[in-house]
Amino acid sequence: MKQKLISLGRKVKKIDDEMEGHSELLKEIQDSPTDTNAIVSQRRKDFTGEFFSYLTLVSETYDSLEDRDAMARLGARCLSAVSAYDNTLEYVDTLDVAQAKFDDILDSPSVDVACEKIKSLAKAKDLDSSLILLINSAWASAKESTTMTNEVKDIMHRLYKATKSSLRSIAPKEIKLLKHLLNITDPEERFSALATAFSPGDGQEAKDPNALYTTPKELHKWIKIMLDAYNLNTEDSDIREAKQMAQPVVVQRLSILKETIEEEYLEHSMFQDSKTEGDAKSDEL
Repeated sequence: MKQKLISLGRKVKKIDDEMEGHSELLKEIQDSPTDTNAIVSQRRKDFTGEFFSYLTLVSETYDSLEDRDAMARLGARCLSAVSAYDNTLEYVDTLDVAQAKFDDILDSPSVDVACEKIKSLAKAKDLDSSLILLINSAWASAKESTTMTNEVKDIMHRLYKATKSSLRSIAPKEIKLLKHLLNITDPEERFSALATAFSPGDGQEAKDPNALYTTPKELHKWIKIMLDAYNLNTEDSDIREAKQMAQPVVVQRLSILKETIEEEYLEHSMFQDSKTEGDAKSDEL
């Protein structure tokens, strides 16, 4: 009996310690709301499912709808920061700008206003691929979470829907290029066309004024966006191209293109960047 009481006491203390840790983390976020990304990078291991469950418990103690909404937005901001940290680190060069845009969207007084901001970004051609990936990632995390409140899930879903809808007004050249590549049945011809699409790729004058050119990193982002749109919600997708990807052969070709870009272009680019950086440091020494 004594051992059972001792064991129970240890469990209670462990729970108390965890709740205290969650409370301290919440206070740190509330004290520095603009530093959420930095907090996540420093304390990623503390942003657990139990922490988001704690946010739900705290939210349920509020009587005011305004306070509950504020907690839901805080949870959404934490979720987006965690998703960005986990899933888009390879695009660190544009992540800070995209996260700043997303934070501004989440700071809107209402979800309707937030959706209007997304539409305005699309009209101004500022709804870039990194921001789209960030919103997709945040919705995917919220959708699969068993600890997030329904308020947070609703916010993320509506932002995700607004983003998909706005994509139709953007019509980026990368989508047109992907259509062209996916329609090429011969693998060798497809990979040759892929290499040709990257030939200027750095802002130089295009060799063929009617051809479509881009960079490996940018096309890779749009492939991820298309696959995300397909995997997240194929039947309810507002991205026309994602609906057309229902054929397994199209999804397979897109996945192969993604792997090819990663292996043949991105890894090589990362090696070159690392080598250049190393040479620069050697010169400094």
